[in-house]
Amino acid sequence: MGSFQQTISCVDLHAIIDNKNLVILDASIPPVGNMMTPKHSWPEFRIPHTRRFDLNQDFSDLKSNLPHTMPSVGHFELAARAIGINQQSQIVVYDDLGLFSAARAWYMFRAMGHENIAVLDGGLPYWLTLNKPLADAAIDNVDDKNPVSGDFVAQEQAGFFAHWREVQTHTCSQEALIIDARANRRFIGADAEPRAGVRSGHMPNAKNLPYTDLFNQGLFKPVNELVQTFANINPKQQAMIMSCGSGVTACVLALAANISGHTDVRVYDGSWSEWGSLPNTVVETSIDKPPY
Repeated sequence: MGSFQQTISCVDLHAIIDNKNLVILDASIPPVGNMMTPKHSWPEFRIPHTRRFDLNQDFSDLKSNLPHTMPSVGHFELAARAIGINQQSQIVVYDDLGLFSAARAWYMFRAMGHENIAVLDGGLPYWLTLNKPLADAAIDNVDDKNPVSGDFVAQEQAGFFAHWREVQTHTCSQEALIIDARANRRFIGADAEPRAGVRSGHMPNAKNLPYTDLFNQGLFKPVNELVQTFANINPKQQAMIMSCGSGVTACVLALAANISGHTDVRVYDGSWSEWGSLPNTVVETSIDKPPY
């Protein structure tokens, strides 16, 4: 098996599921706000040989007052080793909503220097739609739940995350385009934020691209359609900073941009949870403003 692309299909994953270096991770997180609860989820429903990538606990900075923030290099390395990640691991990550939090795990591993990782297109829901096999909790390999510690070495890469002060600069200079993955009603300030103490609205000069607009029946739209989407929202081909509620679906935008050939892309780690709660940041509302 050679190096992965950014995504892998359920059919292709099934074909390689017993490969020695393959590590499958479930990176699901509980739904936020008004999101639907998944019909099938960990641990009752999981793809064979899957290990748990716990974004809320093991792979977040628990000292931060913001959700899902990137942990330190050392923290990430230890957490990755604890679930059996090796330098040679070929990782496939999925979630139970299809395409939601898996992209965050993909982005984090790449930020830590591990490029041999792909997101399962359609995730667990599409795997089930195709009647692909599930792990049998009674007989599945115990090592999948308690893997031998891996030898993963985290090597932090520059240019993956943007700090709020840098984002603030770009709201004025517009040298980089800020794209917000939240639903349009949250972006324009028509709906309240799901997290307490966070104002409603968006950053000045930001554009809205709801992450759900990138999908068709639970799968990423064809590459040519994704390319056109980014051409429409970013006609000047500017560098892009992706934002969302808490740095999760911003990574879906980053993944789609990567698939579309864009490389000058960063994620605002604090995202709206930080920006909307800071006392001096500018928040705009635009009930009549189109998405882009």
